[in-house]
Amino acid sequence: MDLNYFSEPQEGPWRAAAAVGVSAVLFVIVALLLHRAGIMLVRRLARNRPYTTNALKCGYRPSQLCAVLFALRLVLTGAPENTPLLVQLSRIDSVLLILALTWLAISCVNSISGTIAQINPVDVADNLRARRLLTQTQVLTRSANAIIGLLGLGFVLLTLPGARQFGASLLASAGMAGLVAGIAARPVLGNFIAGLQIAFSQPIRLDDVLIVKGEWGRVERITGTFVVVRIWDERRMIVPLQWFIENPFENWTHTSASILGTVFLWLDFSVPVPQIRAEFERVTRASSRWDQRVCVLHVTDANEHGMQLRLLVSAQDSGTAFDLRCELREAMIAYIAANYPDSLPRLRPVLDAPGPHEPSLGKRPTRVADSPAP
Repeated sequence: MDLNYFSEPQEGPWRAAAAVGVSAVLFVIVALLLHRAGIMLVRRLARNRPYTTNALKCGYRPSQLCAVLFALRLVLTGAPENTPLLVQLSRIDSVLLILALTWLAISCVNSISGTIAQINPVDVADNLRARRLLTQTQVLTRSANAIIGLLGLGFVLLTLPGARQFGASLLASAGMAGLVAGIAARPVLGNFIAGLQIAFSQPIRLDDVLIVKGEWGRVERITGTFVVVRIWDERRMIVPLQWFIENPFENWTHTSASILGTVFLWLDFSVPVPQIRAEFERVTRASSRWDQRVCVLHVTDANEHGMQLRLLVSAQDSGTAFDLRCELREAMIAYIAANYPDSLPRLRPVLDAPGPHEPSLGKRPTRVADSPAP
């Protein structure tokens, strides 16, 4: 009896497995060499080109993994049918290849976002264009990454027969659960659409100065679902994206960061307005915070107690305007107190005589009025 008759069917699959393993090693080595050669060639051609350079840097590892998995895919496709675990290995390689391609696509998108941030720095005086581009880039990058991730997950599930059957049965029996899930997903979809609207119409941008619900702050971060507003006292306000589409708010840097600031003073009618105006203009011109655009003093109101002076100045941004207002307020109060002390407001009691049915206990204070001294 020929003993090889029984041994060949048992040794044949393992011989095929050994051949597949050797082929896989050779194909992987060739793929790595070709990948390295291709990267070196592209680097030489893309020298001094920031977009391509950053894309190569971010996509080096993902593309290397894709090359290795694609080489294994070629080996498994040409492997004999009697190779042990051939179907399982092919399925695993397909899933890993899809995940690697997803990683590569996300890395390329992130490299574009990083390059735009590198070319357009925001730490400059006139950063309006940079903030506009960064806002669009961040929102679109997060949206693109979400779409790429969903597509990658979908292709992975399509390669798994069990997952396809589970998805079909889930869709067939959704019923009320599908309706509830759709209602529950409305806020997520609403924020996603609001993010796209903000990216293109740009009611807000990164580092914009906003008044949101009575709070003054700057836009610190824009995510795919919410906006982080850094309040002036270093608190953080988290606001959903959809809120900025559905509600009015103040944006102090929508077209320009320059802004007007006001200081109000209540003084007596006897104060000489020309002298106050001259001192106000002198202090404003001497301040480094003034941007030399607006410097105006007007009497804007008057009542039975005195008159109101409005000191209007301009500054390059809201923070500088606040400091300039405080500086002017302090300087003008000191000037008026030193030269026209009787023109400053005082608190004084208003004395009334007792009524006809009240005992005469002398004069008594009944209220306090905030009025300038005579």
